[in-house]
Amino acid sequence: MNKRRVVMLTETALLIALSTVLSLVKIFELPYGGSITAFSMVPIMIVAFRYGTKWGMFAGFVNSLIQLLLGMSTLSYATSAVAAVAIIMLDYILAFSFIGLAGVFRNQVKDSGLSAVAGATLVCAIRYFFHVISGCTVWAGISIPTGAALVYSLSYNATYMIPETIINVAMAFWLCKTLDFSGDTIMRAKKSTLSGSTFVFTSLSILSIIAAIVIDAVTFFVPLQNADSGELDFSLMSGVNFPVIIIASAAGVVLCVVFQLLAMLFKKKSTQ
Repeated sequence: MNKRRVVMLTETALLIALSTVLSLVKIFELPYGGSITAFSMVPIMIVAFRYGTKWGMFAGFVNSLIQLLLGMSTLSYATSAVAAVAIIMLDYILAFSFIGLAGVFRNQVKDSGLSAVAGATLVCAIRYFFHVISGCTVWAGISIPTGAALVYSLSYNATYMIPETIINVAMAFWLCKTLDFSGDTIMRAKKSTLSGSTFVFTSLSILSIIAAIVIDAVTFFVPLQNADSGELDFSLMSGVNFPVIIIASAAGVVLCVVFQLLAMLFKKKSTQ
């Protein structure tokens, strides 16, 4: 086994382990599955950015098996063997394996940041699709009303997949603009103008938006969980603290702009 193969296997194992750990850091969790995690999809995306879609899909598949083991209790809700298989395939194997397609645009789009955004958005959309299909078929009549299964599944899964997508895409973009994943080792991007104070303030700018999104999601969706059934109940909308959402959103935007202006200022000074 050559040195590069050893490095590839080691990196992949470490990134899968990191993805697993981050998936356990749940910022917000819905009663019948689905959660906003701490960038848990990004490590698998990095594998795809570095080694392509085939190896990325392999890493995604291994990750899906780990997620399945962690979520085995979900299978207790299955009403039949066919339903159990459908849950395994749709909510785990397919949903998580396809994260490995995140590097599909790495050779088609020259800008690494845009390539990361396109790939990350695509795999998040694919994951959302599989969860929606699972919701309106397997989970219909169990945790999702049979009469409006598709609409309910679309809205239920969107409650965590939209913020999950935004924070993972944002992190993937930032990493690909600051680091070079194409070489034998992960290094600082040669073309990156982010250095010193510029790097710090640009990072804070992105984190400000991410923090605002997480606060908004938690503030909005937690009150919508029915205390008796645990279901997502939009009739409880009156209990949402909209002032907090407005303040958090405004603060996130303001901080993002301020930090970005500071980053631009320090960048200008460094080039003079």
